[in-house]
Amino acid sequence: MSSQPPSLEQKEVTKLQELAYELRVGQAMTTQVVTVTPETTMAEFREVLRANRISGTPVVEGGRMVGIISIEDLIKALAAGESEATVGEKMTPDPAVLYEDEPLIHAVSKFSRLGYGRFPVVNREGDLVGIIVQGDIVRALLRRLEVEYHEEEIHRYRASHIFEDIIADQITLVFRYRVAGGDFHRAGEASSKLKRTLTRLGIHPHAVRRVAIASYEAEMNLVIYTEGGEITAEVQPDQVRIEVTDDGPGIPDVEKAMEPGFSTAPEWVREMGFGAGMGLPNIQNCADEMKMESEVGVGTRLEIVIYL
Repeated sequence: MSSQPPSLEQKEVTKLQELAYELRVGQAMTTQVVTVTPETTMAEFREVLRANRISGTPVVEGGRMVGIISIEDLIKALAAGESEATVGEKMTPDPAVLYEDEPLIHAVSKFSRLGYGRFPVVNREGDLVGIIVQGDIVRALLRRLEVEYHEEEIHRYRASHIFEDIIADQITLVFRYRVAGGDFHRAGEASSKLKRTLTRLGIHPHAVRRVAIASYEAEMNLVIYTEGGEITAEVQPDQVRIEVTDDGPGIPDVEKAMEPGFSTAPEWVREMGFGAGMGLPNIQNCADEMKMESEVGVGTRLEIVIYL
């Protein structure tokens, strides 16, 4: 399948968007979490908010999170004269959570979609490990921007003239990365390595951002849907060509798979925060050219071209 290249406006990717794919929720969350129990009264909860200058907190019982309570719940309770009601009666049970190893872009999406002021953060065992508000995301991105600026300036100086220094009729640098299927702990490593490599070669930041997001989404598809595959990036003076191959189950309907929100990810993958059905559309929005071939029972080959 070959797609028409999107408009320049669609392909523009900001540095903050790029970093939101690379950073994890755990790198932005606050680990010092104030909590209350279901037996805490709303009057006591009011004092907890006042003393800690916060607007909500997780509700924990026996070391496990059982709900979340906010200043909005407090206001409603006080207006109804229920200051002695318990937090357990007013809390939101089984709240939406974020996992500490999820990409930060998932947090950005959840804040936008659900309109919540905060999310508890848990590990894969379900233990409460932190809490995150939108301000935490902004601070994490700004910290990373500062660190990356200083680190990459050094590496870019070493490699930025590589194409100018090589004398040949045609120059192609080839980088290959193996991706293990089902390994969510290492998911994103290959695209992160490719991004750093291109940055150190002096590739324009706008192009690097598009490559980073396209390769990340392709890598996640390998992790979620296959037993593993390979990402190959061919870097030429005028373009980056990315080939993603696997021997996975294949895609029965490529056109359907390109529809935003369409996903065949199993429920356990969705519960982990992945498989939202935006991978291929996001790749298409970043690519100047995109071609995908897939055969059921044989595998899939995806080709992405981004002009420099």
